[in-house]
Amino acid sequence: MIYNNVRHECNLYNFFFAPRGNLRMMELGMKITQMYLNPFDKIIGIIGAKDSGKSMLIRGMFPGIQTVEEDDEFEVLNMPLLNAEDVGFYTPKTFHVDVRMAKKYVPLEEIARAVLDVTAQNKRVIVEHFEILYPALKRNADLLIGLGEEVLVTRPSLFGPLPDNIADIVFKSLIYRKMAHSAEDLFGYCVKDIKRPSYTRSGLKHGFMINYREKPNFDLYEIEEKIQDIIRQDLPIVPSGEESIKIGDYEMHCTGPLMHVESTGKIQGFSLVKEFYYEPRFNEYVVAGVVGQKDKQKEKDEEINVIEV
Repeated sequence: MIYNNVRHECNLYNFFFAPRGNLRMMELGMKITQMYLNPFDKIIGIIGAKDSGKSMLIRGMFPGIQTVEEDDEFEVLNMPLLNAEDVGFYTPKTFHVDVRMAKKYVPLEEIARAVLDVTAQNKRVIVEHFEILYPALKRNADLLIGLGEEVLVTRPSLFGPLPDNIADIVFKSLIYRKMAHSAEDLFGYCVKDIKRPSYTRSGLKHGFMINYREKPNFDLYEIEEKIQDIIRQDLPIVPSGEESIKIGDYEMHCTGPLMHVESTGKIQGFSLVKEFYYEPRFNEYVVAGVVGQKDKQKEKDEEINVIEV
C-alpha cells in the first residue's frame, strides 16, 4: 500500500451537542477519535473561541499530548514543533501548537513552515485556532473541528468548508451554549432544596434537558419565575475553583466553570417548558429549558447549508 496516496471521501459535516463539563468534553474527544480520526491524518485543525473547551477536547482525543498552555515567550520558542529538527529519533509523533498564542512571538510564516516540515516526515500536528494559520499555511486540515454551541466535525475537500466558514458558525453560536449552561445552573440553584429523583443531563439546541428517573414534585411555573427573578437581578457568575462557580455570593458545584456568561442578566430569552415530558425509550421524565428565543429569526443565517465554500 502506498500511504502517501491514501484518499478519503468527503464526510461533509457531523454534529454533536457540545457537552458542559470538562470530563464530558474529554469523553467526546475520545469518541471523535474513534469515529473520525484516520491514522493518515497529518493536520488536525481545531477552531473555537476562548474557553470553548478546545483544550479538554484535545486531551480526550490525544491523551498525554504535550501542549504549551502558558503565554510565555520562552515556552513558545522552545515548543517541540519549532525545534523538531533538533530532537532526532526522540522527536514526538504528534505535535501541538496554539496559533493565537504562538503568533505573539513567532511569525505565522515560521509556524506554517514548521507544520509543513513535520508533516512531510509523516508526523501529525494539532493546530489550535487553525483559521489564523490557514492563510499562511495555504493548505486545509485533514480533519477540521469547530467548537461552539455544537461540536462540528468535518473532513474538508478542495472546495471547503474553509476554516473561516467554520469559525463564523462556532464563534456566533458559542453565546447560546454559555447562556444555556448558566440557565441550567440557575435551575439547579432554584431546586437545590427540593427533594428530587436521580437525574442525568443531555443536550438541546439553544437550551438544556434534565432527565429524571421519576417524575419530580415541583412547580415548573414557580421555578421559572424564580429563575427570571435571578436573571433580573443581574448577579455575577464567576469561577470558584476547578469545579465550582459563584452566582452572586452563593457557591455551587459546576464541572465547567468557565462556560458561563458573565452575569445572570446576560441570559436572554429564557423560558422553561411547563411540562414534564415522558421519554418512553429510557423511562425518564424530561425538564427542558431554552434560551435566546428572541433571536430565532437569526437561526436561518446560522444553518450549515448557507455556508459559502
